[in-house]
Amino acid sequence: MKKKRVAVAALASCIALSATFAGCSLVSTNNRRDMEQVIATVNISQSDKLPKELAEYKSAITTTSILKRELVSYFLNVGYSYVSNNGMTYEQTFNMLVDALVDNAVLTQYCTLELLAADETKTLSEFSACKNDVEKYVYLLGGEDSDDVRLAKYSLLSSLNSAIDNNEKTLIDEDDGYEGTDTRTTPTNLNTEQDDYYPGKEEGKLDYNVYTGYKNYLLSDSGSYKDDAIEGTTRTTRIKAYNTFISNLSNNYLIDEDEDLTDIWSLKYIQTEYLNQLKSRVINKYYDVYEEQQEEALKDGETAYAYVQSEYENILKAQTDSYNASSSAFESAMGSMSSNSFILYSPSTADSELFDDTHHGSFGFVYNILLPFNAKQSAQLSELNSILSANDDKDAYYIARNEILKGIETTDQRSAWFNGATKYAFKAADSTYTEDYYGKSYGREYLFFEDNLTKSGENGRYKKLQAYDGRYAYNGKAYENKDGSYTLVPEKLNIDGMLEEFSAYINFVLGPDSVICDTVSDYYDHKKFSKDDNEDEIDYSRFVYASGKVKLGDFVSGDLMNPDTTQYKAMSAVNELQFAYTTDTGVLSNYIGYTVSAYDTSYIKEFEYAAKAAVNEGAGAFTVCAGDYGWHLIYVTYAFDLNGGKVNGETIDWSRIKIEGTFENLFFEWIKSNDLSNVTSTRRSKIISDFNKDSTVVKYQDRYQDLLDLDK
Repeated sequence: MKKKRVAVAALASCIALSATFAGCSLVSTNNRRDMEQVIATVNISQSDKLPKELAEYKSAITTTSILKRELVSYFLNVGYSYVSNNGMTYEQTFNMLVDALVDNAVLTQYCTLELLAADETKTLSEFSACKNDVEKYVYLLGGEDSDDVRLAKYSLLSSLNSAIDNNEKTLIDEDDGYEGTDTRTTPTNLNTEQDDYYPGKEEGKLDYNVYTGYKNYLLSDSGSYKDDAIEGTTRTTRIKAYNTFISNLSNNYLIDEDEDLTDIWSLKYIQTEYLNQLKSRVINKYYDVYEEQQEEALKDGETAYAYVQSEYENILKAQTDSYNASSSAFESAMGSMSSNSFILYSPSTADSELFDDTHHGSFGFVYNILLPFNAKQSAQLSELNSILSANDDKDAYYIARNEILKGIETTDQRSAWFNGATKYAFKAADSTYTEDYYGKSYGREYLFFEDNLTKSGENGRYKKLQAYDGRYAYNGKAYENKDGSYTLVPEKLNIDGMLEEFSAYINFVLGPDSVICDTVSDYYDHKKFSKDDNEDEIDYSRFVYASGKVKLGDFVSGDLMNPDTTQYKAMSAVNELQFAYTTDTGVLSNYIGYTVSAYDTSYIKEFEYAAKAAVNEGAGAFTVCAGDYGWHLIYVTYAFDLNGGKVNGETIDWSRIKIEGTFENLFFEWIKSNDLSNVTSTRRSKIISDFNKDSTVVKYQDRYQDLLDLDK
């Protein structure tokens, strides 16, 4: 099936085309003349806050007029969700949107001055000679053939296609009679385009256009959009979908009746949206320039980053003091650890629960592949719990539970990626995918996320899926039906079969003999689960069914998210198996899994013991344990040093700052974005604070008062 591209996210401060519009007029008394009223004006050229180096360019600024129809359009695109989903009133929402439109105008004018002053190839006279705002911003961005202008067009056109796609999909689904509703969590970066991507970039052109079904906007004229078109599209369904889009615009007085509705670029609404995209690129271009200036300020020579080192030392000292004083502070930090939230120090766990005379528990993160009891088995387990409550015979309970555990069988859980609201499955033999994949020799045919697998990488369209290898085929047979749905016949796996799949897939990704399974116990033969020296306490080590280790080589904590390392590849393979099999869907949305404390946890005791035992062995270790939810296959993605200390080593190598996924790279980007560049927050706020004043901004509230009164 052809994939429908996810619409590009709206750029900072721009008004993006929405995929849905209200089906009727927002305010029935509005008319087109009313919608053309100016509700605010902005002109920062006379502000006394203008720096001297910018003041000489102030003649480039003319008054920006914000029209009421822009406010209504913004509401339909963005604001409506604040009313319907966030509980805001119309008055609150429209006031917020007016402020946003004014702020955007202020930013655009200021950034225009900054770019004119910074670019020696641009002159004030040439800028002022441009006939209109579109020409001015195109000039400022480097001309029609510049990447920025092409990105602005692509963002507009792709958003427009997305809006029409939604309408057309509804029409086609009505005809098909099949529409999936099931969902399952998907990996990070799914269908996320590279920030600077546009079709045709490598050829030096924009290979993309809108498909409406009308003359000059046929599918054959749409460039690379043809690859994204809705399956089953026809010229008839596309025209109907486009007409619905136009009708919704018309109902809200965003287009005029005398316009040529079949010519996209002749519509005033589209022209305004294109201008907004150009303005957004101007703002972002200034942010890029400002960020480069800040990055240069960080450097002390080519590879030494004295300021970053200083910030690292400051944060390290603060964490050392905090985490040594309170283990709960450290555990809280673990819960928010991510690629922009760092743990630089871990406390010693010498006082934690002992596993034996020489080893202590540690802190770490684990994945959890849960093979659950089915409904019938769960009912049997509930009955056993009743018996346990009555007799308090724990051994009898666990022995009986073992018999139920023997019968657990799991299947590939990715049926929603075949028959859900969005179809992600593809038949490898019928696609552009050419790599080998796991399961091919067994007759498995379907993989998932074709676009990310075949069009990602340095020069690709999409970002790579995060911590997800992508080569584990659906474990079973899949047959496509006439209505586009699939009949699935999954293979069934017991816990031994799951262990075999686990080992085999990691060996496929890393190479033969990468997995060592140390022990598989005689678990089903256990007759006693209490401790030998204390009959009143349970020996949770007796619930561990298997354990082992994945060979990661020299584990470097700073390379946790580096795609080129063995540890990342192993983590990606196990994470993919989680997506395929676990019924514990909460773990799928965690950065690198569940946090495991060296102290008491809220997990069930069997899981807690097995997870701690694995974490104690370090990254790459795994255990399998039984519990009241079923079988748990637990894999350690990361573990902190048992003795505490600096997490990323005694010496940080800042020469690795440019290596994607390394600690140095991620930490530098975080410092740059949060402490220095301040591009989208502090800097933006400073510009708005300086220039959104009574002397530069005028609002005409009486002209949009009817919108504020919609609650009344």
